Amino acid sequence: MSGHSKWATIKHKKGALDAKRGKLFTKLIKELTVAARMGGGDPGGNPRLRKAIADAKGQSMPNDTIARAVKRGTGELEGAAYEELLYEGTGPSGTLFIADVMTDNRNRTVAEIRKIFEKHNGVLGGGGTAAWAFDRKGQIMVPKPNATEDQLMEVAVGAGADDYSDAGEDWQILSDPSALDGVIKALEAAKIATKSSNLAWLPKNKREVSGRDAELCLSLADALDDHDDVQNVFADFDVSDEEIARIAGA
Repeated sequence: MSGHSKWATIKHKKGALDAKRGKLFTKLIKELTVAARMGGGDPGGNPRLRKAIADAKGQSMPNDTIARAVKRGTGELEGAAYEELLYEGTGPSGTLFIADVMTDNRNRTVAEIRKIFEKHNGVLGGGGTAAWAFDRKGQIMVPKPNATEDQLMEVAVGAGADDYSDAGEDWQILSDPSALDGVIKALEAAKIATKSSNLAWLPKNKREVSGRDAELCLSLADALDDHDDVQNVFADFDVSDEEIARIAGA
């Protein structure tokens, strides 16, 4: 199970998932807006926008909300101008973190991200602090009821995916970044609905943490993920199921 799935497990056990829905929509709307600004408002000719729309629909975002976000990106409606940034840092026990960010105020965001790291015994670093320990991959999450293993092998791997694996309630499909759009198209054609898809930073090796360090790593990941300007969080730490149970029950 991936680290991100474990954070989700803890949130679920603490009943916090519903409270995250509004923030999730904010992140999705930003991606829709930037995708439309970068490549135009026609999803047929804009793979990034097509993926963003699929992700938004996967989270049951209303069509009119999606349309407004796209129009803000194309300039048909007034909206904020976001820039994309990558922040890297270290956490407890030398763990490494990467945060994909979209912001309309770089100075404000970097100050807030730095404070989050410091509060959790971490340090916000410069470029290259953490990325060296990760591989860049296309990542698609498919709810298990939506597809069988045979379907994933035939459709996803057949379209160029590297592999798929069990990620709790979902299947995780990985691909080369250049193959991500092709795999998404194949899943769409096969009527296999996805929960999310993105370009991910996956750790080459995971670092086991426990005790107070495990609590701080999970708390740091959650605090970064909870920030309005952070689109995705990736880390190289791992926590045992026993520790998850202990922390969730605390």
